Amino acid sequence: MSTHATPAFTPAPEDVVWDLPGDAPHRLSLLVLPHAGGNAHAYSAWREHLPADVRLLIGQYPGRGARYCEDLPGSVDDLALPVVAALPGDTGPLVVLGHSMGSLVAFEVVRALQAAGRTPLGLVASACRAPVLPNQAPVHPERLDDDELVASIKERGGTDDGILDDPELREIVLPSIRADFAIDDAYQCTAPDVRLACPVAVFGGDVDPIVPVGLLDGWALVAGNEVVPEVLPGDHFYFQQDLAGFFARLNPALDSFRSAPATAV
Repeated sequence: MSTHATPAFTPAPEDVVWDLPGDAPHRLSLLVLPHAGGNAHAYSAWREHLPADVRLLIGQYPGRGARYCEDLPGSVDDLALPVVAALPGDTGPLVVLGHSMGSLVAFEVVRALQAAGRTPLGLVASACRAPVLPNQAPVHPERLDDDELVASIKERGGTDDGILDDPELREIVLPSIRADFAIDDAYQCTAPDVRLACPVAVFGGDVDPIVPVGLLDGWALVAGNEVVPEVLPGDHFYFQQDLAGFFARLNPALDSFRSAPATAV
């Protein structure tokens, strides 16, 4: 159960979706959904690697940042649906990207937009199993004390060890990390014949111990196109090791979505 106070207010849209425009009118918006335990700040540096006419939007989950006082999320809907509701009205053509658990959130965001007749141009799934498959590497946070959970987080990477080693900061971040890992452990889309009406691009690291390369092909089960994963050097947070190299592959993929035909579902 959450130890956070139940909010007496609806969070402001700008607290749920960070808006980082470029220096030119946007032709495309990229919505990024963070990994388990992640936050919007962790992806704000992506702004400098995107073209000036690509608007960067980043989802911020409950229990962190300006949303710290909200109840912690209990399901993937608690992560995805507020983001859908908070998207700016002038978002325009949209690509949704998620990393790790964020790919599952991104999938549900796309499904919700598709159901509302607002299908995005595409989905980018990074370092994640297909959403119709069970989690092959669960963390089981409910079985771990704080020290064991911190050790598991450090093994996966993606979180500053300085935060995890500081007792006060650790107390702040561990509840949301526990909540996210519980969601990631349990999530599996069981909707019959689920299929996206947009293409999917898949990225991963060649030595990712959490989501091995062989699992990336599974996104073909829900994609509106043939899936050929882009495999880059690195582990579960491969892009952190060469962010410029990652964007050298991602930016052309964003461009390709604009010319891809819609898929019937």
